[in-house]
Amino acid sequence: MKKIILIGSPNSGKSLLFNRLTGMHQRVANYPGITVDVASGRLASIPEVILVDFPGSYSLHAISGEEQVAVNFFSQALEDPDVVQVLCLIDVTRLEKSLYFTLQVIRECERHGKHAVVVANMMDVLERHKISMDLAGLSEEIQAPVLPVSARSGKGLDAVQEQIEQGLANSKEGVNPTIAEVPDAVLRGTAHKLAHKYGPKGDLLIKSQARLDSFFLHTALGGLVFFAIMYMMFQSIFTWAAPAMDAIEALIADIAAVVVPLIPNQIARDFVSDALFGGIGAFLVFVPQIFVLTFVIGILEDSGYMARAALICHKPLRLFGLTGKSFIPMLSGVACAIPGIYAARSIDSPKKRLLTYIAIPLMPCSARLPVYTLLIAAFIPSTTLFGGLVGAQGAAMFGVYFFGMMCGLIATSVLTRASKDHYEDLPFVLEMPPYRLPAWQPLIRNSWNRSKHFVTKAGKIIFTVTVVIWFLGYFPTMGDDLGGSWLGQMGHVVEPIFTPLGLDWRYGVAIMTSFLAREVFVGTLGTMFGIEGSDENVLPLAEQIQASGLSVASGVSLLVFFAIALMCVSTMAILSKESGSRTLALKMFAVYGTAAYLMAIAAYNLVSLF
Repeated sequence: MKKIILIGSPNSGKSLLFNRLTGMHQRVANYPGITVDVASGRLASIPEVILVDFPGSYSLHAISGEEQVAVNFFSQALEDPDVVQVLCLIDVTRLEKSLYFTLQVIRECERHGKHAVVVANMMDVLERHKISMDLAGLSEEIQAPVLPVSARSGKGLDAVQEQIEQGLANSKEGVNPTIAEVPDAVLRGTAHKLAHKYGPKGDLLIKSQARLDSFFLHTALGGLVFFAIMYMMFQSIFTWAAPAMDAIEALIADIAAVVVPLIPNQIARDFVSDALFGGIGAFLVFVPQIFVLTFVIGILEDSGYMARAALICHKPLRLFGLTGKSFIPMLSGVACAIPGIYAARSIDSPKKRLLTYIAIPLMPCSARLPVYTLLIAAFIPSTTLFGGLVGAQGAAMFGVYFFGMMCGLIATSVLTRASKDHYEDLPFVLEMPPYRLPAWQPLIRNSWNRSKHFVTKAGKIIFTVTVVIWFLGYFPTMGDDLGGSWLGQMGHVVEPIFTPLGLDWRYGVAIMTSFLAREVFVGTLGTMFGIEGSDENVLPLAEQIQASGLSVASGVSLLVFFAIALMCVSTMAILSKESGSRTLALKMFAVYGTAAYLMAIAAYNLVSLF
């Protein structure tokens, strides 16, 4: 099957163009390093042709991990007889940066007899600012087709598809054989001359970006704005998601009220009420918060602010042995640790990449979010000010997230000072992408897909665990005495471990099951409380926790434990793969688990004093 390669510099719109040409929905964002692996899909217009999207690279001399992926696969692709064409994407708003890499790609294509087509993206930005450039002259100079497009709007894609069809029909002939022997030093100078000669005239785009940067990167205001944006992100988890959460909670209760009485068999009726509505239903209530969290992070990514936040954080992160480039994987880890670990490939320093791996599992990921929300809702009043912009629960959530992040930074700081390894670190260099309005449709779709993936991934585990928990908790007492059930007997065995935290065996069992996946904690508690309250209607789990007599000190100790403990098998597997060390993941599991337990005991005793 014939293949076409899509390659270009980071943040030039490759993934968006890939989605347009294939009809797929790869994740896109407005900062470098979002694509860290190779993606492929069939062309929508020519299904028998595969389009392969490579990670972005600034040149064919790789520095970072994702650049190395792109360069290695590109070298292999040039030797592949099935590869018939290479689409090289350039950002016309930053022409010189794109042209150096483009000239390298054209040179390699000429050496290997492959068609090279240059796709000039971001033309809509030039049109909006009434700026022009000489694409025809550039095409003649580099002796390769240069096609104007807007990957965002889809304008110009017809010409790209026509060029692809022509390349498939015609064999490659030597068009520009002289470039095959040109060294990189000459190509760099040529890129500068071509950008000056044919590129956009005027500095309107630079002035527009500079005005916004003068505010967001201001020496005094920049840090305050950053903290305000981060606080609003966590506050929005409650205020924006609250109506949807209330609606889901009410819907589950209404469905339970209708369905459960219709089931004639007592055991089946109890199972549906306790395990399905009580366990899985309690977990589903928190899915809107996953959507909101992913949506807000997507806005930061797509607008261009994410790279500014990384720059703001560079100096503080240096104190802990990290770099500003660590901020993006760490914030990605707030949604899920796994894409955060993959995103760490963009860090060029091996030492700082390893330290970022160590910090990411301590970032408060979306799997922790249902646990945090449940405990905060149980103990923190939902009072708000300024129309919901500021609230006690949002402040508590911000505090828990900040605590987790600080634990990650402290861990990297300790390791940095204790390490005897000496790496030759490269200077901190980060591209500042232009400010853009977010593309709302892909943003909403990505948030929806992330929420759906969260449910399908965790749902299988939660369903299995809740069925087992219900079975062990229901028999042999038929749900009349949870403490006397098989589950109660097992729970009393592990209860001494959690007694120093002020927790009874029910919470101990929920913690033990959550080592399969953190969010299982919510489903397990929902199932057990459902068995205990089988004569009542389906109640919100937070109310059941309040009624169970759990103290504030124990609630805080649970928050501390979940903030630190590494309780995700998938994260450990990816850590082993990316770091090349299974020992690293096992050590982190043991160290973080021990630290979580000891700090939870300390938190319980400290809060108990007050």
